[in-house]
Amino acid sequence: MYKKYRQPIYDEPLIFEIGSKGRVGCAIPVNDSDNDPEISDRIKRKNELNFPELSEIEVVRHYTHLSQMNFGIDTGMYPLGSCTMKYNPKVCEKTAGFFKDFHPSMKENQGCLELMHNLERMLCEIGGMDAVTLQPPAGASGEFTGMSIVRSFFSEEPERKEVMVPDSAHGTNPASAAMAGFKVVEIPSDKTGCVDLEALKSVVSEKTACMMMTNPNTLGIFEDRIEEITEIVHEKNALLYYDGANLNGIIGKVRPGDMGFDICHFNFHKTFSTPHGSGGPGAGPVGVKKFLEEYLPVPRIKKINDRWVLDYSSKKSIGRVHEFYGSFEVFVKAYAYILLLGKEGLEKTADISTLNSNYMKEKLKKYYNMPYKDLRKHEFVLSAKPLSANYVAKRLLDHGVHAPTIYFPHIVEEALMIEPTEGEPKESLDRYINALIEIRGEEKEKKETLQNTAVREVDQTAATRKPVLTYKKYISQKDVLQKGK
Repeated sequence: MYKKYRQPIYDEPLIFEIGSKGRVGCAIPVNDSDNDPEISDRIKRKNELNFPELSEIEVVRHYTHLSQMNFGIDTGMYPLGSCTMKYNPKVCEKTAGFFKDFHPSMKENQGCLELMHNLERMLCEIGGMDAVTLQPPAGASGEFTGMSIVRSFFSEEPERKEVMVPDSAHGTNPASAAMAGFKVVEIPSDKTGCVDLEALKSVVSEKTACMMMTNPNTLGIFEDRIEEITEIVHEKNALLYYDGANLNGIIGKVRPGDMGFDICHFNFHKTFSTPHGSGGPGAGPVGVKKFLEEYLPVPRIKKINDRWVLDYSSKKSIGRVHEFYGSFEVFVKAYAYILLLGKEGLEKTADISTLNSNYMKEKLKKYYNMPYKDLRKHEFVLSAKPLSANYVAKRLLDHGVHAPTIYFPHIVEEALMIEPTEGEPKESLDRYINALIEIRGEEKEKKETLQNTAVREVDQTAATRKPVLTYKKYISQKDVLQKGK
């Protein structure tokens, strides 16, 4: 059935190339009032703006065509390993819509503050933490917030300048640590795909401020010696930071705080089914143990004299990390999702996502090499060798499914990182499995890999080195670009 896939293809021009002068999508009455204020010539626009002029139907059809040539989670399976492209329940979107008229500059709303407080307490329970801030607007921002807390906590121990990061970590981990002023020390994986404890012991010292890691790790393997890791790090009075990227695989089963982590961030777009990507708005709340609570960003939500207030009194706070306390409507979506599933539902999320992952892994490991431990949690990593991961990813598009994450983690050659999530039915999994098996059976990489997608072969090198991101630049290079076709 997947062979019949054909993505809609339109020879769609840019919106600047549609319509004609004087064409409009609506008629605005002319204001004949004599009371219009005088506008100084000094601030009047000298030149006309180069806006496209179209009728309403032209605009609607243009953007509908573009949407039909796109692919998203509402279109088909989107198994981005580690990025967790979950389906977002529409009821959560609908619930957030109830708050569309609330502006963050409005007077403190008791209901909104109470909702945020309740959400913080839910996250404390889920993560095994004592206090949470909702402020950070993304996972990477949560990481930087956590590292800023670590820096402030050790402000009187200037020698603690090192942060340990496993070699399979997300790229944002070393970036966040470096941005916070730390030196990054990489810890290699052992032959099982877990943290090499002997290597860890050899580098942890009084210079160590923190170790950042996720569990399950980015191979989808649960670090079953986490308690030993915790002991090694805490023996040097360093802190342990939990990257919540893979919380989806263990939610309701085990809590980061119970594993010994002192700080953790939550990815709402991965675990609690809020929209993912496109620059936001998002949320990456940070939880801490009690001894770190006073370092959390201000304001904090507190109840004083039976009223919810935003409190700025903490003297050791790292300060504000986002305006208006964060992205409120994203909080509403996550809050609705948690209430919708409840404790048993969240735990079932981990069960089904792990089941789906291992089902796919068992079917595919006969055709693709899978290094390290066999049992995986919510995601697994294959090697595409002798094919390239890039080739497999593009061929999958011809089968009507989205590619997985590729070339990550870097410790697996030609990595295909697959995370089916808990939302996909068995039929979707089988369709994806069959596509990967067929591609693996191809003797060599075809020169023309894409046949059925709206955008075919792209010169990736040129796109990276000479991006054309504006209409003005497109016009200036139009002849060159067309010759390139």
